[in-house]
Amino acid sequence: MPMSAQFKNRLAPLLPQIVHTFGTPFHIYDETGINQTCDELNTAFEKIDGFKEYFAVKALPNPSIMTLLKNKGFGFDCSSTPEITLSRNIGSQGKDIMFTSNNTSTQQFKTALNKEGCILNLDDISLISKLPEIPELICFRYNPGSRRNGNKIIGNPMESKYGVTHDQIVAAYKKSMDLGIKRFGIHTMLASNELDYTYMVETCDMLLAIIKEVHGKLGIQFDFINIGGGLGIPYTPNTPEFDLSAMAAGITRSFRAFKKQNGWAPKLYMESGRFITGPHGALVTSVINHKKTYRDYVGVDTSMSALMRPGMYEAYHHIHIHNKEDAPTKKVDVVGALCENNDKFAVQRDLPATVEGDILVIHDTGAHGHAMGFNYNGQLRPKELLLRKDLGVELIRRAETMDDYFTTLNFDRKTMGPVSNFHP
Repeated sequence: MPMSAQFKNRLAPLLPQIVHTFGTPFHIYDETGINQTCDELNTAFEKIDGFKEYFAVKALPNPSIMTLLKNKGFGFDCSSTPEITLSRNIGSQGKDIMFTSNNTSTQQFKTALNKEGCILNLDDISLISKLPEIPELICFRYNPGSRRNGNKIIGNPMESKYGVTHDQIVAAYKKSMDLGIKRFGIHTMLASNELDYTYMVETCDMLLAIIKEVHGKLGIQFDFINIGGGLGIPYTPNTPEFDLSAMAAGITRSFRAFKKQNGWAPKLYMESGRFITGPHGALVTSVINHKKTYRDYVGVDTSMSALMRPGMYEAYHHIHIHNKEDAPTKKVDVVGALCENNDKFAVQRDLPATVEGDILVIHDTGAHGHAMGFNYNGQLRPKELLLRKDLGVELIRRAETMDDYFTTLNFDRKTMGPVSNFHP
């Protein structure tokens, strides 16, 4: 079920006062729910020595949320210099940061490999020769190509821009060994919002088979495998939840069998984002307009600049109207003010009749919500709030302002005149 009943019940009695205090729109996250999911994940894999979750920062890059996760022993999976900086600013460094970039610049590598360090996860064999220094440990992102089907969201691995091919993988580790690198990991990412736990068990088995093959050819005893993220959440009503216990049981069996056969086993890493924070966030907005033309439209005071997924992916996000859930419904489109026809949070959705000022709650925005925000049409991204365990509410990111929007137009002018006979 979208948005846990516990989060909804904690939020409901406080919502009018939160709206009065902070104003709409805002994303609000549930500390209690996030902590519970972290504990469930750690407990599920506690029988595997060295298990560690590297939260995908791209899902929710807010330091207040990241601090909650760090306190649960999580590391952070980063794909850019700002994400590394966010992680380091809350005290994570070295083995607590996985830098999983692609099409990476030399400057990004320099930042990643400075004195604070990180685990470097390379996306291509060609990047080995571009490293500004030789790290102690190296990891490669593996793309199995036709040997594996990606799930329906990520698609065919043969068409993916990510990763080292099956035919390149042994050569990648051999080249790294020739540079003097002694420690190794392997990573893959083949699923997004996957609700079938068996897919993730199969991904683990695939990586265990690959490291056994590489070990046989090169003698490498891998430090870890990273099965990526992609654990799904039930966005739509009546969709079963992801079976974390069954996934953990299957992977634990695979690890035990591998160790029995080989006399050693790697650590297990993963990089869930959506599964950790997705259900524990909501976008709260106010109804400001109604329009009747060929359809009935409910206009709210935010737009897809605050939640891109419905417009970009036609993704379903459940919606409820505060204190009106049992009222008669009619079909409406819920829309924002962006000059794009796909600026819709719901299309022909059965919702209770509304009046201006009603509070509308859009579920499951705790991942890839605020993080995917943008400024097209001069739209400004909303604030973020945290519902604390004691039911206090904290502002953890202010809303963008006009000054923020125009700040990049405040700069020292630089020009280059016409040049004839230019020879670089």
